[in-house]
Order: sequence, then C-alpha cells, then structure tokens
Amino acid sequence: MSLPEISGCPHIGTDEAGKGDYFGPLVVAGAYADEVALTRLPQAGVRDSKRISISRRIWEVEKAVKQICPVCEVVLISPARYNELHAKMGNLNRLLAWAHARAIENVLDRVECDLAVTDQFGDESYLEQSLMKRGRRVRLVQRVRAENDPAVAAAAVLARAAFLRSLERLSAETGLSLPRGATHVVPMARQVFEKGGQDLLRRVAKVHFKTTKQVVS
Repeated sequence: MSLPEISGCPHIGTDEAGKGDYFGPLVVAGAYADEVALTRLPQAGVRDSKRISISRRIWEVEKAVKQICPVCEVVLISPARYNELHAKMGNLNRLLAWAHARAIENVLDRVECDLAVTDQFGDESYLEQSLMKRGRRVRLVQRVRAENDPAVAAAAVLARAAFLRSLERLSAETGLSLPRGATHVVPMARQVFEKGGQDLLRRVAKVHFKTTKQVVS
C-alpha cells in the first residue's frame, strides 16, 4: 500500500540494510518507480525485505525489482569504510543521511524526478542537510515504516540482497561463517579477533558496537 500523499506519483524510494548487523556492510539503495512500476512492484511480490524469506526468494524478488525499476542505485559501505566514516562523523544517523543522499543524487543523475520517499531513521534535518544542489530541489518525504510504499520496498529489497551478498563474500574471505544480526555474535567475533586481531575485526565488523568491547577487553 502506497503512502496516501504520494499515491500514484512517480518517485524515488530509498532504504537501508545492515545498520543493525554487527558483521557486514551498511547498504543504502535507491529505486525510481514511475506509474507503471508502482503498480507492477506489489504484483511481483515486492514488499518490505524483512518479510521476505532469506532463501532463493530474495534473489528472485531482487531480479524482479531490477527489471521493473531499471533506474536504481546501491551505495555499499564496506565495514572498513564504515568504521572510518563513523569515526569521522561520530553519529550513525549522519552516516545514514550521507548514504541516503548519495543514493538519491545518483538516481537523479539518470532520471528527472521531483519527489523522493525514504524510511525515516532520525531527525529529518540530517537528510535534508546532506542533499546536494540537485537533491535539494526534490520534495523529500520521510516516514516511519515507509516500506509500505512500493518504491521504498523496492529499494529495501535491493539493499538487503546487496548486504547478504557482501556478507557471504566477507565470510569466504575470512574462512568464517559470519552471522547476521547483533545478538549471539560474540562467539564469532571472538573467533575473528583470535584469527586476525582488531585489524580483521575492522575489515568485517562495525567496531563501535558494544560487541567489540566485550571481545577485545
């Protein structure tokens, strides 16, 4: 179900994945949906990615999103880069705003659009201030649980799929099966630390989480 104030209007949707996961990147995706796409996305089973089973289904839905919304962008921030940016910005919401703004600006490089919808993650001013000249000409709608909007749901699927793919790659590189989430990850974090110390942790995990202090101390 679309948000009533923008129902039927072509727009960009953005959403993120990985912000609550200790291991893996932070990913923000943006997808442009025109009138046709806004109708086709729900018909193709595109909905909040957290409600889609993590199996072959997420990859099927990701493929559908890319076919229906060919103008889309994925901003993937590796754990190493994430740790650098978080240390510099000192605030997760500022980092999220920067990434959402990049996703919106990158989509605007490819399509004319005057409306963007995003899942609200903090004070609305964070994202408004992060947009550049082109993005600031766009009407920006920030809503809690905006995944009900088809374009935001499409972005959520793209972000989640990219996160899972990256987590698999990091697992292969380290030879360890890095889990999703932030609970019950201490045992694996200890294995990572024992294998490569803080340097390896910074390559695969968001080290500002309290998990790091539990492991390193």
